[in-house]
Amino acid sequence: MSQSSSRFFNSPLARTKITSANVKPREMLLGYFVGPFCAFISNAIFGSYLNRYYSDVLGWTDTARFGVFSAMLPIISVIFVILGNLVVGRLIDNTRTPQGKARPYLLLSAPLVAVAIALLFLTPESGSPMMQMVWIAVSYNLYYAVAYPFFYTAHSSMVALSTRNSGHRGMLATFSNASGVAAVGIGASILVPTFLQSFLFVEHDGVIDQAASYQNWRIVMVALCAVTLCGILLEYYFTRERITEENMKLNIKEEKIPMLQQLKGCVSSKYWWIIILYFLLFQFGGLVKNGSMSYYCRWMFDGVATEAAAGAAMGTLGLIGGLPTAIGMVLAWPIANKLGKQRSVVIGLAISVLGGLVSFIDLHNFVLVCAGIILKGIGSIPAMYVTLALLSDVLDHLEARNGFRSDGFTMSVYGAIMVGMTGLGNGIINALLTVSGYNAAAAAQNAAVQGMLALCFLGIELVCYAAIVVLMLFLKVEKHVKEDQAVILEHQKAAVLAAGGQWIEPNQRLRMEQEEAERAAEEARKEELRAWCAKKGLSYDDEEAKYQKKLSEKKAKAQARKKK
Repeated sequence: MSQSSSRFFNSPLARTKITSANVKPREMLLGYFVGPFCAFISNAIFGSYLNRYYSDVLGWTDTARFGVFSAMLPIISVIFVILGNLVVGRLIDNTRTPQGKARPYLLLSAPLVAVAIALLFLTPESGSPMMQMVWIAVSYNLYYAVAYPFFYTAHSSMVALSTRNSGHRGMLATFSNASGVAAVGIGASILVPTFLQSFLFVEHDGVIDQAASYQNWRIVMVALCAVTLCGILLEYYFTRERITEENMKLNIKEEKIPMLQQLKGCVSSKYWWIIILYFLLFQFGGLVKNGSMSYYCRWMFDGVATEAAAGAAMGTLGLIGGLPTAIGMVLAWPIANKLGKQRSVVIGLAISVLGGLVSFIDLHNFVLVCAGIILKGIGSIPAMYVTLALLSDVLDHLEARNGFRSDGFTMSVYGAIMVGMTGLGNGIINALLTVSGYNAAAAAQNAAVQGMLALCFLGIELVCYAAIVVLMLFLKVEKHVKEDQAVILEHQKAAVLAAGGQWIEPNQRLRMEQEEAERAAEEARKEELRAWCAKKGLSYDDEEAKYQKKLSEKKAKAQARKKK
């Protein structure tokens, strides 16, 4: 970034609200859960409903109007999504500001994502099919290939850049993953189907009223823009890149690593390939399931004949299916600490594969399908919450082996997978809907459509889980963690001494930084108190004495509790 950008990110307006050298609850809760949760809500809803908006409200599976457009656009757009994520990853690698290298792109993404969301739902309703196709193609790629990569690649980098403390990193990974899981579970699987299904898909005599539905989607779009914007800003202000700050504070000059060198450093590691293939399979299976869930609930369950009934079924399914993942936020790390991150994922997903088969006993029975989904959810708990920490271990391993970090390139590939699989999954669903003869205005769907929905909603994810179980057996990066940390420390020490600096051991440096943060916070408190006293006409000395008395009493009570 330019000097003017660096000056901006050093200004009070852009400064992080997190000053602690260690990870504290406020950072975990606001920066890694509440903020990302609000930012993810819109994308989670799109994962389940954007395709239905296109097919049932705009009619893009109508071959007479759109031809193969509905199948080809999401798939072709994956190319642009990958390129967009690679560009953002490269920008992150080449950026150094007082606020880090990834966080500045969080701030930049906030208005971009809000504008892109609005354009998704402003397709000219009365325009010609060609005009609609052009608008959809441009707005779709503006969101998925430009705006969202700026947010998601930066967001995905935060756990690895936040701290080297493995315990703190694990907690941040849990909260970060929980935000995405909660957004899908609450936003896409409970909120919309339970309260907004019949509002977004207005039905008259069993047929979707496209004009009324279109207007209602635009109303919801405004709310999504506002919530997403606030969520991204919340994540920006309540996160901190301590690892990026290390080299800046140690006056280590980081070289700009060429893309080819980064590429070689990553692809030469089997651990890198394993973790990337894991995310590809896990995300693909999940997105195909989520993208077909609304269709499945509308057309596959016995007794469901209206959008309202389908919404109730989907909401109930989302609530019941989401319970294991909600409980899993508490259980994931005790399990991982007991078994190890890799082993917990392998054993858990093996349980998911066996449990998920229960749904196939009767594809139209709501209770049996729910039972299979619950069992599958229980097994997937470790995979949902600990794999970002595993990815961080892989990045540390690459840094120890190569002598440079590969966060930008790796997270751009990760982001391309997490975002690009949406397009690939929707493209496959659309192609299968078109080929099997899906008709949104029909009273029931034919056998081919029903078989296709069973495959997409229940089958593909189980196949992906089974492949992951085999793949993850070879991910042994955890045995290198202590060795990697020691090597990284030696690299830092050598760089500091070579630059003529004074080396300070990390524990001492952390203590000094924490003391400085506490001193600065105390000075800020005193300044605020002086200003408040001047405004209220009170004595600063008297008010300060009251504060110190309360503080002493509080410390005395804490010590008494500790003794007891």
